[in-house]
Amino acid sequence: MSHPYDTLTPDAVITAIESLGLVSDLRILTLNSYENRVYQIGIDEAQPVIAKFYRPDRWSREAILEEHAFLDELHAAEIPVIAPLKIAGASLHQFDEFMFTLFPRKGGSAPEPGDLDYLFRMGQLLGRLHGVARNHDFRHRPTISIENFAVEPSTQLLQHHFVPGELIARYQSAVEQIVVLCRQLFDYVPELRYIRTHGDCHIGNILCTRDDALFVVDFDDSRMGPAVQDIWMLLSGDAHEQRRQLDEVISGYEDFNEFRRAELKLIEPLRALRMIHYTHWLASRWDDPAFPRAFTWFNTPAYWTQHVGTLEQQLFSLQEVAEAL
Repeated sequence: MSHPYDTLTPDAVITAIESLGLVSDLRILTLNSYENRVYQIGIDEAQPVIAKFYRPDRWSREAILEEHAFLDELHAAEIPVIAPLKIAGASLHQFDEFMFTLFPRKGGSAPEPGDLDYLFRMGQLLGRLHGVARNHDFRHRPTISIENFAVEPSTQLLQHHFVPGELIARYQSAVEQIVVLCRQLFDYVPELRYIRTHGDCHIGNILCTRDDALFVVDFDDSRMGPAVQDIWMLLSGDAHEQRRQLDEVISGYEDFNEFRRAELKLIEPLRALRMIHYTHWLASRWDDPAFPRAFTWFNTPAYWTQHVGTLEQQLFSLQEVAEAL
C-alpha cells in the first residue's frame, strides 16, 4: 500500500527547497521524526537549514500558522525557541501535497535526565514561556481534553479491532474507570485555566547547546491545556525523585510566573490520558511504513497485555490521588 510520504524522495525535497529560491549543495541528512519528515539540507555558500514537511491532512494551514505565530511571539519576547525562517514574508510553503517550513539549524543535545540544576532552569524557562502563552488563546488548534485524549481514541481502537479479544473487557473497564476519575480530578481544580502549551515537553524536545543554553524545540503538538502539561513530562525516576525534581521545576517557574498548586492533582490524570492517546497515535499511523519499522513491538499480544496492565496500574495511582482529596 502506498503512502503520501513515498513521493517525498530526495529529489522532491531538493526541488521543494529550491522552489523558494535557495540553492542546495545536495547534501541531505534525515533527522529523527515520525509524525512529520524532517531533513537537514545543505545550502550553497550558507548555513544548512532544517526542512520540516508536515504530515498531509493532520493540521490545517491555519493551525500550522498559529504554531508559527506562537513561536514568533515567544522569539520576540526573547524566549529560547527556534522560530521558522521567513522567505518572501512567508513561513509556510507548499510543494505538491506537502506543506513545509524551514528552520535555522541549532546544534545541541538533550540534557541529562533528572539533573536538578537543569530542571530549575527549565522551570524558569517555562515560567517565562507561559507568561507569553497566557496573552491569548489558540483558535485553530485543539485542547487537551478527556474526550479527545481518552474517550475518542479508546473507542476507535476498539472499533478497528486493535485490542485482542481476550483483553477487550479489561481494557474497556480500565479506560472507563480512568475516564471517571480523570473527570473527578479535573473538576477538583477550581477555575482551571487553559493556556497555549508546548504540549509535548519531554526531555527529547529540550536542546542544550554547547554554550549551555537551553532551547525548547518542536511545537508540533502545541495546543491549549493546563500549565502543568508542560511540567510533568520533564520528571523521571521513582516517586521520591520526581517529587524533588518537581520542587525544582516549580521553584524556577515561580521566579517568573505564578503556578497554581491545585494543578498538581492533574499530573496522574494527564499521564493516564497520554498513555491512551499514545497507543491510539501508533495505531492510527500503522499504514505509514516508518512506524512498523520503528515500533516493531507495537500491536503484538505481548504489547497489549503490557499496555492493559499499565493502564490498570495507572488506575490505582489515580485512585490514590482521588482518595487524598
